[in-house]
Amino acid sequence: MKNNARAKDSKIYVAYNSDGFEGARRILEASGASELFKPGMRVALKPNLVLAKPASTGATTSPKVVAGAIEFLKDCGVTDITIMEGAWAGDSTERAWQVCGYRELEKKYGARLLDLKKDRSRIVSVAGMKIEVCVSPLEVDRLINLPVLKGHCQTVMTCALKNLKGCIPDSEKRRFHSIGLHRPIAALNLAIRPDFILVDALCGDLIFEEGGNPLEMNLLIAGNDPVKIDAYGASLMRIPASEIQHLRLAEEMGVGFSEIRPDTVVEVGDKQNFARHGALPSVARHLSQYIEEREACSICYAGLIHMMHRMEKQGKLRSLKEKIHIGQGFKNTRGKGIGYGECASGFDEVIPGCPPKNE
Repeated sequence: MKNNARAKDSKIYVAYNSDGFEGARRILEASGASELFKPGMRVALKPNLVLAKPASTGATTSPKVVAGAIEFLKDCGVTDITIMEGAWAGDSTERAWQVCGYRELEKKYGARLLDLKKDRSRIVSVAGMKIEVCVSPLEVDRLINLPVLKGHCQTVMTCALKNLKGCIPDSEKRRFHSIGLHRPIAALNLAIRPDFILVDALCGDLIFEEGGNPLEMNLLIAGNDPVKIDAYGASLMRIPASEIQHLRLAEEMGVGFSEIRPDTVVEVGDKQNFARHGALPSVARHLSQYIEEREACSICYAGLIHMMHRMEKQGKLRSLKEKIHIGQGFKNTRGKGIGYGECASGFDEVIPGCPPKNE
């Protein structure tokens, strides 16, 4: 696999869809990804199966998203497809295949499942570091990174950049933790450079990478620059990119660019018909006491919950005197208090945007 250069003006594609299969096919088609894939190519898919929990928990990549990607590849004439992953140290990739629904993908599409815990490895020198990486992701013609957008207790968030940690042996995963995660994660993205990134942001966990607090966003994100993808994901979670150390380091190393201009994001689908959020996890239910919601879109509501969770950890919610108003039901409504987003712009104080940005 050749290292692909990322252009500073590269686009991010965003699909509003609660159906992972349909959304994956749609965003791949809209992004022009078909130009990357030709008959006879060996293509690998790298999901996030950090542990054996279904995607509904917010921990792992939905098999429906992977199925949509496989069908897209088959339409491009690609038949040699491998799903590669190595669960985190201490858990079984084989068990994750079963629990997360990937054995069904193997049966239906004939895609091979490769446990990278059993793969050969070699040392790669990048950014002044020596990193032991699995060989198989380096030997395919095309690699698609399929991370989940979610929080992380050590790195603040995890998405495209950190998802490649599944492509190193368990011993190297432990070493990453012993020397500090941020720099080796950034450098790893010079050693292994996926050709395309498709982010499952359907219902990532609010806080932890191991799942348990899934919050519906019903969103898929695609592009070829992992730094830009992660910076955009951070903005959806209302996290300043400057707070994500491995993202900053990756940009300094030349992995990609974090700047997101007004013309960077290409929306696929109608945001106005965007699915509403469903049942709230316990953390979100607790924070909803500070919110007055009427017909709020998932992406807007999820971003507000992420922001308020961070405010609560910083001790700032105690000073909030009024509820925050959010949702299409507040269009053309004027009132006292705080409005969140374009739909609630008639209130005295407004956090602007559709959805609001982390600034």
